[in-house]
Amino acid sequence: MNKILVLAEKPSVGRDLARVLRCNRKNSGYLEGDKYVVTWALGHLVTLADPEVYNEKYKNWNMEDLPMLPEKFKLVVIKQSGKQFNVVKSQMNRKDIGEIIIATDSGREGELVARWIIEKARIKKPLKRLWISSQTDKSIKEGFRNLKSSTKYDDLYRAAQCRAEADWVVGLNITRALTCKYNAQLTAGRVQSATLAMIVAREKEIDDFKPRDYYEITASSDKFKLKWIDKKSGGANIFDKDRAEDIVKRTRSSSCTVVDVIESDKRKFSPALYDLTELQRDANRIFNYSAKETLSIMQRLYENYKILTYPRTDSRYISTDVAETIPERLKAISLGNYKKFAQQIMGKKINAHKGFVDNSKIGDHHAIIPTEERVQLSKLSTEEMNVYDLVVKRFLSVMLPPYEYVQTSIRADIAGEMFTARGNVVKSRGWKMVYERGNTVETEGEEGNQVLPKIKKGDILNIRTVELNRLQTKPPARFNEGTLLSAMESPQKYVKLDSKSAKTLGETGGIGTVATRADIIEKLFNMFYVEKKGKEIIPTSKGKQLIDLVPAGLKSPLMTAKWERELENISLGNENPGVFSQKMKKYAVRLVDDVKNSRDKFVHDNLTGKKCPNCGKYMLQVKGRNGIMYVCQDRTCGYRENISRFTNARCPECHKKLELRGEGKGKIYVCPNCSFREKASLFNKKFKESENKLNKKDVSKYMKKIKKENEKPINSAMAEALSKLKLK
Repeated sequence: MNKILVLAEKPSVGRDLARVLRCNRKNSGYLEGDKYVVTWALGHLVTLADPEVYNEKYKNWNMEDLPMLPEKFKLVVIKQSGKQFNVVKSQMNRKDIGEIIIATDSGREGELVARWIIEKARIKKPLKRLWISSQTDKSIKEGFRNLKSSTKYDDLYRAAQCRAEADWVVGLNITRALTCKYNAQLTAGRVQSATLAMIVAREKEIDDFKPRDYYEITASSDKFKLKWIDKKSGGANIFDKDRAEDIVKRTRSSSCTVVDVIESDKRKFSPALYDLTELQRDANRIFNYSAKETLSIMQRLYENYKILTYPRTDSRYISTDVAETIPERLKAISLGNYKKFAQQIMGKKINAHKGFVDNSKIGDHHAIIPTEERVQLSKLSTEEMNVYDLVVKRFLSVMLPPYEYVQTSIRADIAGEMFTARGNVVKSRGWKMVYERGNTVETEGEEGNQVLPKIKKGDILNIRTVELNRLQTKPPARFNEGTLLSAMESPQKYVKLDSKSAKTLGETGGIGTVATRADIIEKLFNMFYVEKKGKEIIPTSKGKQLIDLVPAGLKSPLMTAKWERELENISLGNENPGVFSQKMKKYAVRLVDDVKNSRDKFVHDNLTGKKCPNCGKYMLQVKGRNGIMYVCQDRTCGYRENISRFTNARCPECHKKLELRGEGKGKIYVCPNCSFREKASLFNKKFKESENKLNKKDVSKYMKKIKKENEKPINSAMAEALSKLKLK
């Protein structure tokens, strides 16, 4: 009897499918049952070949060899994944395998993962497609009962292939052109360049900003404060100093009459469930985790502990079939501080309302929520617990009653000028009770925290003082990782565009994807285009110069949006993939010509007097995410040497994070904020004594976490090629 091979995208998904399909016999890289064999990829196993595979001359980077435009793209097995590819290929080639079911992620990239493996393995067997949006047993069983023909997704595969080939032909050509032209490690790409351009543009806004004085007027009664507002505009800011002083002069000695009191019952519902970007934003704002860190933590909670669902999702809703499993998920989290809230929800009929259950708002995957797996909180590291806590509290809050309060607004007249006051009285904490301990995520930005006395229209208030406050307008804030993720998700809010272009950007989901944005931000740091000052992201001189050197079209988020629109049309069968590919090749030719003909200069303004021990050229001093280092200015040399490393150790005097400088026995801890300096050996001895007394458990958890860290290669053609630049 012939068997059916099922190809999953990752081992964890493969194991879930195998359990449902009763494939209990374990083998290296696959699981087997009486009817099915389940095997898996590790993300991508196959990728587009590097340029040197097409021609030996591309091993050396020369401007005269550009552009590189393969007639037909070649596929290669990713070196790190070769063993698993051979397992998958051998199982596909088995004589007793009569059919293959593609069970990779239900989306464009998932389709590409499977099709490239099948193409590289030269498999010609019948194909079917499992297309599901959740990994519950019910969903899997239903999906296998309703398998689709693989031909239904041929256009989706062509769109994914076009995207990968376009990134190769545009990204690799412009990167080599810039690097050869300016003999510096310079990379560019449609998402990276557009993201960096937003950071550089924001910095220019800040540099060009000229603060203006403005004034606010407040009046203090016996029990609360009122603020002046303009009767015509409703604004509270006055830019005319003479007018402000005149208002203060007239109102200081005048009576105050209440002209209106409005009491409104207000209800505030919980924010929607987490998608990856929203989770990364909150984790950055509350815990200062980078986007990459949050994704890595989520990956462990999903794969190793199996207590949270798939992380790389852009949906904030769950499907109706997942909603049916809510009771099991609530039982799994009924422990610790979550128990009373979970039991409160289970004590009544669960209201699966449209605020979080909506099949029409789910793409490839549903929102991030807890699984039915019971968690042992003691096994989680501090970082894992923090992220898990955010997801569980959000999951509970969407099913709890709304936050209810009475909002009182008072308008009063003083000498013909209007003053207002606002206050809230809480009626029911509702879902906000979940956040009473730990970090409050949702209560930011609420107005009217002052308690107002019982008051009615016509009352005369005793005004003690009227104050004039001089303030200054502030420049726009620099990006941090959270706000940068927002800008990548909705660039139309941050870039000046016409309404049609803004609409296109909004409809295509911004620049990058939830799966790639963290890697893009990380690459900006690794290439020293940006650096951090506290939480703020600041472009370096290298980053600013690169944006000046990159052709205009490539740094516009609109280009990415147009690409996505065309790729969407290809996936729907409405556009010819061959036309798109030819257009991308012509665009790559234009980009290379722009760089070749440019008269711009690139200047290393971070050059030091220290010579490279390898090639003798002067080295650059750069600040990376993890510390300061020397890097050889010659990209072909690639030598680098640490100067100092940022640590988590705190200064005993000012409590700022310390830098570790020097090598060997000469290592010292230095505080960049105050004058503290101490030999590393002495400091570590003190630290270790304290650690042994207090933190053995935390240290053990940390070591386990490091061992479990499972950083997967990005596995894109661009990433594979850039690895040759010796960036790490």
